[in-house]
Amino acid sequence: MTVLNELSAQEIGRRLRIARENADVRQDDAAQFIGVSRPTLVSIEKGARRVRIQEIQTLARRYGVSVNALLRREAVHTDLMPRFRKLRETEDEHTLEAIWLLNDLIKADVELENILGIQRRRNYPPERGLNEGDAVALGETHAKELRDWLGLGSGPIADIFSIVEQGLGIRLYQRRLSSKSRVAGLFTYDDNVGACILLNANHPLPRRVQTAAHETGHFYGTRQIPEVLEEDEKFLSRDERYANAFGRAFVTPAESFGESFRELKEITGKTTRRLVILLADQYGISRQACVLRLEELGLVKKGTWSWFEDNGGITDEQAREVLGSAANRRDVGKADADRLVSQRMSLMAHAAWKRELMSEGQLAELLKISRLQLREVVDEIELEEKEKTDDLLKFPE
Repeated sequence: MTVLNELSAQEIGRRLRIARENADVRQDDAAQFIGVSRPTLVSIEKGARRVRIQEIQTLARRYGVSVNALLRREAVHTDLMPRFRKLRETEDEHTLEAIWLLNDLIKADVELENILGIQRRRNYPPERGLNEGDAVALGETHAKELRDWLGLGSGPIADIFSIVEQGLGIRLYQRRLSSKSRVAGLFTYDDNVGACILLNANHPLPRRVQTAAHETGHFYGTRQIPEVLEEDEKFLSRDERYANAFGRAFVTPAESFGESFRELKEITGKTTRRLVILLADQYGISRQACVLRLEELGLVKKGTWSWFEDNGGITDEQAREVLGSAANRRDVGKADADRLVSQRMSLMAHAAWKRELMSEGQLAELLKISRLQLREVVDEIELEEKEKTDDLLKFPE
């Protein structure tokens, strides 16, 4: 355990405050629990009064955290809830769960990076803002700017998740949320941990592609404002109209998307189901998003998607008939989300354990899993490494 006096009183106080707020404990109750007045507890949380080790032990029990987690030098203490609460007056329980999940993922990610000495590269363009002009037009313009800044050209993006993570250095997490959750994605930014996006891995790949582009719009335009994107979002605010327009333009640039449509229509003669299936697949978006974008660009009549819906829709079975085996592309993000701990987090946890930088108990607590589950994560990688070593020993010189 880190010695108590290695951390400043202000830092310990900040960690205690965050732990108390996370446990939903009032200051009066916490003060009574350690036998001090509320003003004294306030002084402790502000760092004006040095907390005693016995008080830390008592508060840790009350808050449901370990003393080690509170005092470990590398420990990352984040609290996203206050900034999200400023966004909306009320949040349903499933939205709160998503926010806490993102909070825990960021904490584990950053702490493991710190312990292992990993420096995450940030490739952030300046925040553009959207104080002037039409929000939709601004979103289109800014999307083209960012594509040019990243050197993407005007064609389809093969892997938007790699662009977000490696190209920009944004922390991107894809995890399954509650089946009742309406959350499609979350975005937040903090100077210490950087920009972070959580995608609902229950959603199909084309939907997550569009959500990732939408959240990238918030990163580019209004980075300092956290955001919750819901499945049935109405895009009423200026920020949301901007991000919605940005997301569509980033994934389906007007020029290249229109040209791709015209090339296909020269063959089909009209906007057929097959055309929509091929165009949507080319740009990695849903058939609905494809047709609505064509409507928006004036390339097909308004109401075209409604006509398809009223006449049997464009089904997955029809897509499989057109695309063949290409219709069943492996969804890497969903596969990773089905793991107890993501591949990257598993590798970092194993490395921290292997180098004896953290114990099994510390890692289990950090990753919010049991010690038995942590052991399974470590053993899986240990077995893979042993098999690789055995293969190398068998390989003839």
